[in-house]
Amino acid sequence: MKKYSVAVVGTGAVGQTLLEILAERNFPVGSLKLLATSRSAGKVVSFKGQDYTIEETRPQSFDGVDLALFAGGEASKEFAAAAVHHGAVVIDNSSTFRLNQEVPLVVPEVNPEDVRWHKGIIANPNCSTIQMVVALKPLHDAARIRRIIVSTYQAVSGAGQEAMEELVVQTRQVLDNQPIAPRAFAHPIAFNLIPHIDVFLENDYTKEEMKMVNETRKMFHDDSIAISATTVRVPVLRSHSESISIETERKLSALEAREILRGAPGIVVVDEPVAMRYPMPIETSNRDEVFVGRIREDVSCEKGLCLWVVADQLRKGAATNAIQIAELLIKEQML
Repeated sequence: MKKYSVAVVGTGAVGQTLLEILAERNFPVGSLKLLATSRSAGKVVSFKGQDYTIEETRPQSFDGVDLALFAGGEASKEFAAAAVHHGAVVIDNSSTFRLNQEVPLVVPEVNPEDVRWHKGIIANPNCSTIQMVVALKPLHDAARIRRIIVSTYQAVSGAGQEAMEELVVQTRQVLDNQPIAPRAFAHPIAFNLIPHIDVFLENDYTKEEMKMVNETRKMFHDDSIAISATTVRVPVLRSHSESISIETERKLSALEAREILRGAPGIVVVDEPVAMRYPMPIETSNRDEVFVGRIREDVSCEKGLCLWVVADQLRKGAATNAIQIAELLIKEQML
């Protein structure tokens, strides 16, 4: 099997998870570069039993690299073009290129065909969007979705390692009746919910909410779908949950929807309400599948369905999806 020169740009939670999944999936890595800011340069990271020293990211860092996996942040704005110039295919986890019409936005279970028109950069969608579209695309193909209402319950790890540490520290502080000084979030997160992720826009939706609207339409190739999102940060360490209501052109029964989802790639249906079995973050963390349950017909809408969707946003919502795109490029002989 052909092997590839791979660069991972970023050493935070997503960057670390990228390395884990490259190893788990036995991706054909011939050589590996770990790139980050000057602050992280010089640190040593182990990959498959071998130590690698993190280098400061520079334009020339991508010389000889076949695949550049950008973990997110500002690096892609500064270095993605240089990576492409040096011959690498970039898979970018930031929001920089997601709505660029020259850049495909891809979830392999949803729109794999779009990788074929990339021009050097492929964007990885937002974590909350990824798990939603994996769950909804099979239903859209079966009955065409006209409207989506989604409320998210997003784990603190979506905001990075500092946010995870803050939740742990604040939980202890609250239980010990100590004062709290929020840093990662605008408000205390322990024992609290914050209905605010990313900045507010002129329409009073947040940027995170509008990502779900615009990215879904782009990947479904359908700007006519009506979508409204409310994104909420919750005191959970890992795995995002979503309550989703859809309206379709053709009525889907809950039974039909379950059967469609059971046969769809990347989905695990956990829907046994009598036995109190439904997806939960505690059972979906460190998994790559999207878990769907609470599938029921919407009593307020003749052609409506309600679903509960949970997935590990560091894996399927970020790193796993990026590696799956890379695997798709190999399958299509485009890497």
